[in-house]
Amino acid sequence: MASPRSRSLRACLDVWQDICCKMAQPSVILATASYDHTIRFWEAKSGRCYRTIQYPDSQVNRLEITPDKGFLAAAGNPHIRLFDVNSNSPQPVISYDSHTSNVMAVGFHCDGNWMYSGSGDGTVRIWDLRTGTCQREYESRAAVNTVVLHPNQKELISGDQNGNIRVWDLAANSCSCELVPEVDTAVKSLTVMWDGSMVVAANNRGTCYVWRLLKGTQTITCFEPLHKLQAYDGYILKCLLSPEFCDPNRYLATASSDHTVKIWNVDGFKLERTLVGYQRWVWDCVFSVDGAYLITASSDTTARLWTMSTGEAIRVYQGHHKATVCCAIHDGAESAPS
Repeated sequence: MASPRSRSLRACLDVWQDICCKMAQPSVILATASYDHTIRFWEAKSGRCYRTIQYPDSQVNRLEITPDKGFLAAAGNPHIRLFDVNSNSPQPVISYDSHTSNVMAVGFHCDGNWMYSGSGDGTVRIWDLRTGTCQREYESRAAVNTVVLHPNQKELISGDQNGNIRVWDLAANSCSCELVPEVDTAVKSLTVMWDGSMVVAANNRGTCYVWRLLKGTQTITCFEPLHKLQAYDGYILKCLLSPEFCDPNRYLATASSDHTVKIWNVDGFKLERTLVGYQRWVWDCVFSVDGAYLITASSDTTARLWTMSTGEAIRVYQGHHKATVCCAIHDGAESAPS
């Protein structure tokens, strides 16, 4: 007879399979990248790798899937390359080549018409997705580690190696706000709540700074300090707030050099659970669209699928030969480009 734990894992996998089956194909796009210079696509439920792209020119620092599920952006050194999700071609559709150092951040406008990036060359850039041309460039004056797009789609927020957080007003085409939570302490990761009510910055000293973004303003330049969370003694490599369909529960996930991922309840920032099992650094994490699952990537070469309800790993994605440093998932409805 199966144990209660095995029955629980089986039930979680069955729910995940139902989610996959009910969506139009491709139902769940799950991709990982590694220091072994490959990008792998996975069947989310079975854990089978069904496509491998060789990426010989550099490591891949970040992956992001377009809103329409059509393309995967891979941020490398010093380029960004866009791959067709539904093709078996190993060649990129287009390459974006104006950066001069490691590209550490990449993401898309909600309509999929343009892409943003941040790089170790100290710039934040906006790209025309179709032509590959750089439309705008913002100078951060230090290596950019992280960039996020505010849900209003009108502002970018960047964090850099010198500890600066800057808000870039896209309408005014200028920097509208600057913050320095800790001088000379690198900001490694930024995340914004889906409704624009909160922003979290994680740094190299294991600290998360939380601000409330005041509502009713035209811009988000009003940062109200809300909380300082000492999450770890070591590095925080990624912080991520839960998505809209996770409400009314709201969580903050933090991935760290201490080999764990911690899940914090945003209401009071109490530690809900710690995801354990890795023996090396955890570099990246991403929620499923409903916030019920979390994908993580680690230096132990694997990615894992965790269920938030129990904090257990219900699938391990094995195939990379070196550290798996980034992951991306799109398991929601397709957003048609405008």
